[in-house]
Amino acid sequence: MNVVGSFLIFLVLLLIPWIGVGVLHLESLFAIVIPYCAFFIFLFGMIWRMVNWARSPQPYKIPTTCGQQKSLPWIKYSRLESPFTTFDVILRMFFEVFLFRSLFRNLKAELQDRKLIYGSAKWLWLGALLFHWCFFIILIRHLRFFTNPVPSIVSGLDFIDSFVHSFGVPPVFITDILILVGLTFLLLRRLVDPKVSYISHGSDYFPLFLLIGIVSTGVLMRYALKVDIFGVKELTLGLVHFHPAIPKDAHIGTIFFIHLFLVCTLAVYFPFSKLVHMIGVFFSPTRNMANNNRAVRHVNPWEYPVKYTTYCEWQERFRELLEQAGLPIDDEWCKEKQQEQTQKTQ
Repeated sequence: MNVVGSFLIFLVLLLIPWIGVGVLHLESLFAIVIPYCAFFIFLFGMIWRMVNWARSPQPYKIPTTCGQQKSLPWIKYSRLESPFTTFDVILRMFFEVFLFRSLFRNLKAELQDRKLIYGSAKWLWLGALLFHWCFFIILIRHLRFFTNPVPSIVSGLDFIDSFVHSFGVPPVFITDILILVGLTFLLLRRLVDPKVSYISHGSDYFPLFLLIGIVSTGVLMRYALKVDIFGVKELTLGLVHFHPAIPKDAHIGTIFFIHLFLVCTLAVYFPFSKLVHMIGVFFSPTRNMANNNRAVRHVNPWEYPVKYTTYCEWQERFRELLEQAGLPIDDEWCKEKQQEQTQKTQ
């Protein structure tokens, strides 16, 4: 039901721009109003999430560790598995964000002859790496629609990505192929693997269908259903400079509005979904904290004044019982503590 429900919602999202533009001719709504609304919802949604994360107290040191902690000078500690300094934390975050280091060590568990067997599972790491890096490169390549002139780094990346063009055939972007491979693997993994399917929800399937739809419509626009690129760039530049207008005599095509609407849906959905882990990883105390409890005291920001009873107050309260039991009464020590407290107050 999670799969079917998510797919039906995705189909409805496909039909909305197809009917709105192809039948009702509401180009201005889908090309100007909805993109602006989606952008501001995305912007303020992300700011709201980050402010909430930044304001959340961290009562305990809870970095995820699986290596030797720094202790004695002659014991070598693991800088990445148990970071001690800020630089160690930065190194750990770098490998985590750009190479998915913790996912690379992911294990699979299988029950064989009533024994739980653990084994390596690198396919998930590879599929996730393909999708995320290709998605990032595609986002950078799309800057050519929002800038004039196009930055040289975007043009260079565009050339490297479409190296097939140098052999005299129509340019094919390698990232277009690899991102579809990565997304297909991530979807099939949730559908085929019983263990993963059991713990999957609609919030896991819907983003995959949405991303596959965005990539598929983009691929169709480039290789099959041609659109007016100059008209698209004129529209996007107008949006960026806050002078939006539908290009006259430009046959952009309904497929572009479907693609744009799906992108807007992703932008609105992003801050309030699991996809926001892209930013949340930087605010996670399990990753951004150093494991230096033995060297630096961590003060709980939730601490508040607590009413307590000192030993001297306790002794005075139960003095008679203590004397009857023959237990010693330490009045001199209490007088010294009282004098110290008086001096601090003065």
